[in-house]
Amino acid sequence: MLKAPELLLPAGSLEKMHAAFDFGADAVYAGQPRYSLRARNNEFSTLEVLQQGINDAHARGKLFFVASNIFPHNSKLKTYLRDMEPVIAMKPDALIMADPGLIMMVREKWPEVPVHLSVQANAVNWADVKFWKKMGLTRVILSRELSLDEIEEIRQECPDMELEVFVHGALCIAYSGRCLLSGYFNHRDPNQGTCTNSCRWDYKVSNASENETGDLVNIPVETIKFDFNKALEDANQSFSAMGDMKRHPLADRPYLIEETGKPGSLMPILEDEHGTYIMNSKDLRAVEHVERLAKIGVDSLKVEGRTKSLYYVARTAQVYRRAIDDAVAGRPFNPQLLGELNGLANRGYTDGFYQRHHTQDHQNYMEGVSQAHRSQYVGQVLNVADGWAEVEVKNRFAVGDQIEIISPNGNEIVTLSEMRNKENQSLNIIGGAGHTVRIPLDAKYEKALLAKML
Repeated sequence: MLKAPELLLPAGSLEKMHAAFDFGADAVYAGQPRYSLRARNNEFSTLEVLQQGINDAHARGKLFFVASNIFPHNSKLKTYLRDMEPVIAMKPDALIMADPGLIMMVREKWPEVPVHLSVQANAVNWADVKFWKKMGLTRVILSRELSLDEIEEIRQECPDMELEVFVHGALCIAYSGRCLLSGYFNHRDPNQGTCTNSCRWDYKVSNASENETGDLVNIPVETIKFDFNKALEDANQSFSAMGDMKRHPLADRPYLIEETGKPGSLMPILEDEHGTYIMNSKDLRAVEHVERLAKIGVDSLKVEGRTKSLYYVARTAQVYRRAIDDAVAGRPFNPQLLGELNGLANRGYTDGFYQRHHTQDHQNYMEGVSQAHRSQYVGQVLNVADGWAEVEVKNRFAVGDQIEIISPNGNEIVTLSEMRNKENQSLNIIGGAGHTVRIPLDAKYEKALLAKML
């Protein structure tokens, strides 16, 4: 029988951690204070909350991993082991680490503590995995830049090392998080936990040409002379090493970009055969590859998103749990799972580097903001009593709407027939966040989330 890979979800708060477990996660990961890549928006920034999270996870028979995966400057080295002592005492199931120096220090002082190699370390080959095995690590989180075939080869060459891969969430425009944009624009270093997601900002693109000094200058669109067919032929010849991935002809032009918050500040951007597309990556969605990854023998499937919503955590946990269960039971892939993930806010989806695509499919050229496609998160059930559920409203909905009830006990789509306010008065429409309403609902839907079908 096929072994089920671990389903690993992000825990940005205690509430999200419990939702992840309620909806099917086997394990969660959270950032350590000062030493993870999510210093912002992290409820686990205090030792008290971190301890409670670890205790709650263990009480449910689940695993809790602590991310300590920055590349520290000298100042943080001085306090690292001292700050780690109370964390180690909490008995997390593993530390997620990237910096070789920090790994060395932890392995020397606490050799019994399991260490997982962070995706930040960019392990892309089996020799790399063998090296970290010799260093005493128990798991390697493989780089997002690997194909399914490459992952399978690593598994064959390293049968005795746990392997973990990302299957869902935001993609970086640099090698798995090794990005300099935020540090360049705002002096906030992504590898120190303070990324401002500069790649997601709203940029305007202008055409450019090189002047006599070698600088790029803005030029009007109408002056451009462009032969599409010739450019396509030249591009295909220049980058034949990319196999069947044909390069978009406009990718060979230089451009100037202007961020909305910095008018008049024009910055050059180029593309070449080594990458850097136009800033805003599509989101990773690889649910259709869960069966192949399970057959390869990958030990853990990871969802990105410690700063994402409770709805995101619950929905991704539920969908990937079903995909894993279907794969283990030998059931064919259910395309409905793709549609359910479309209901999440996203920047468009790609399965990343798992398979080859045309270049345009990798990158979201047209849309720079998240969009919800199939459904919209509208409420969270706080409690159910006497056939009525108290709902914390997140977005507008109305009597007559088709509402999907998303619950650990299963999902159901119903037509909302009635709605009441706190004073038990009938309502037809409720506005956005900041309200609570009551709707008829069975007690089995305690902890449910509500999504309006669009």
